[in-house]
Amino acid sequence: MSDVKLDHPGGSLPLPVKSATAGPGGIEVSSLLARTGLVTLDPGYVNTASCESAITYIDGDEGVLRYRGYPIEELAERASFLEVAWLLIYGEVPTPAELAVFKTKIRKHTMLHEDFREFFGG
Repeated sequence: MSDVKLDHPGGSLPLPVKSATAGPGGIEVSSLLARTGLVTLDPGYVNTASCESAITYIDGDEGVLRYRGYPIEELAERASFLEVAWLLIYGEVPTPAELAVFKTKIRKHTMLHEDFREFFGG
């Protein structure tokens, strides 16, 4: 990681450059106000990233939405809800064996106690 130097009326401030997994990198300005008394102005929120994410990549201008590197279109067409849930949690597509265990665990935690039958039955 490298720094860029921001010259301002009170001196200069090194700011870290963050690399991106896709798209342009960014300059981290989180210390700007505390260290200079200044803020950034980005009308229209055009050049500002709101967060760092290891899960999601969004490029609205290009219509790109990826989760863990997979295009959302591919996940919607080819993956089940639980496969996507596993991908988001663990960062990779589950093997058939991992998915089977995951489905069993999820199913176990979705069961309702028999007392709810009377409750919902009125």
